[in-house]
Amino acid sequence: MEPETGLSKPVAVVACATMAFLYVAILYAPTLILRLPAPSSIKEFMIRRFICAAISSFISLVLCAFLLPLRKREATYLLGVYGIRLDHFWQAVVFPLSLTSLITFLLGCLQLPPMSWLGVIMLWLPLTEELVFRACMIPLLLCGGFEIYVVILLCPILFSLAHLNHWMEIYGRQNYSLLKAFMVVGLQLGYTVIFGSYASFLFIRTGHLVAPIVAHIFCNFMGLPMLFVRRTGMVSLAFIAGAVAFICLLCPISQPHLYNDGTDDCECWHGYCS
Repeated sequence: MEPETGLSKPVAVVACATMAFLYVAILYAPTLILRLPAPSSIKEFMIRRFICAAISSFISLVLCAFLLPLRKREATYLLGVYGIRLDHFWQAVVFPLSLTSLITFLLGCLQLPPMSWLGVIMLWLPLTEELVFRACMIPLLLCGGFEIYVVILLCPILFSLAHLNHWMEIYGRQNYSLLKAFMVVGLQLGYTVIFGSYASFLFIRTGHLVAPIVAHIFCNFMGLPMLFVRRTGMVSLAFIAGAVAFICLLCPISQPHLYNDGTDDCECWHGYCS
């Protein structure tokens, strides 16, 4: 990416921070701004939250399209910038999902949780998060002139900070102690930073939004890995083998030429503003 593309680094960072703030703030709009009564059930709460997240995602997509110094303004080109593409689709689904399942299964998530209506909603929520924190933010930061490794680290920080509202919910509604609430949220933030880096890596390498989406959905479905459990010798060996396989396959299985045509002409493999 060239820094002289019409989008400065401060503008890119402020835009991304605004999107992250909007994504969280709009979740409280129904009760604080619209004065709607509190949800009567967890189902109503999750549906309302999904609708708010979808509205926030749409606003972020429009803002991103306005700020990006695109060469073309056609819908198909803009969708390509967001990573919404049909070419190489099956590779973008199968390869990242297989890679993610290696580390997730072998870290202890060996039993599939039961599916319910709540699980279905939780599967769809990653779509809005990936639209904002990957499809919108990464092109903005790349076009702002940030190096790829900086983008991979910066996006997850914004992604994790957007989960700070969980502290208020845990501390205020679940009657956790202050220390316990901080510990729970701290664990969540650490996990979201790690996963956010991985998701950003997948998006930048593949150029497909579906790659981090399937990884995100899979991780939500499986839950947090059980790191501190007693394992038998075979399970421990499988864990080590899975971790080694994940590290060894991370770059080869995400090579840009597996998911794109004509990658030789673009250093960042996307060419948003080149």
